Amino acid sequence: MKRSIAFDDKDKKILTMYSRDPNVSQETIGIEIGLKQPSVAVRIRKLKDAGALEQMAGVDPFKLGLQMAKVDVTTSDPGKVMKLFGTCPYFMNGLIVSGRSNLTLFFVAESISTLESIVDGHLRKMPEVQDVEFNIVISPSKRMVMPVELSSESEKKGPCEPNTTCLECESYKTGRCTGCPMIIGDDGWFF
Repeated sequence: MKRSIAFDDKDKKILTMYSRDPNVSQETIGIEIGLKQPSVAVRIRKLKDAGALEQMAGVDPFKLGLQMAKVDVTTSDPGKVMKLFGTCPYFMNGLIVSGRSNLTLFFVAESISTLESIVDGHLRKMPEVQDVEFNIVISPSKRMVMPVELSSESEKKGPCEPNTTCLECESYKTGRCTGCPMIIGDDGWFF
């Protein structure tokens, strides 16, 4: 695949400055790389159009005190598993990877028990899943941003279990899980 953009030292400096501070001004960048603001704006537009510069709003789960799980999965259908969790409010991201565990999923919740309930109550029960390794992330090496969709409107069914509700789930009934915020609403302190 041919790259659609060639990076020079000024482009690399712009990318580095945005990585360090997503709110850096074009004026500050211009001073640093020796260009006037209009020239900086053109370079930034070029980088964005090429997909080299993306900005995302969200929350840093570690600064908020949320718990994160990295879940390695061996599955016969990684696409189906990813699709199942695609609209889950606790799902941060997923990667289809090579190797025996061919799927890595990241979940974020207020408590470890909620994360365990997601994995035990949903993921491990899927017939396409042969093996699951559940790990709690202790700390990141770099800042992480998680996009969130927080809504106060409850729905009747959750995205991962269309045939049941949290009120019927043993983990929710025993207090191990705060429930799906799409169904329960605001039982958790964040979601």
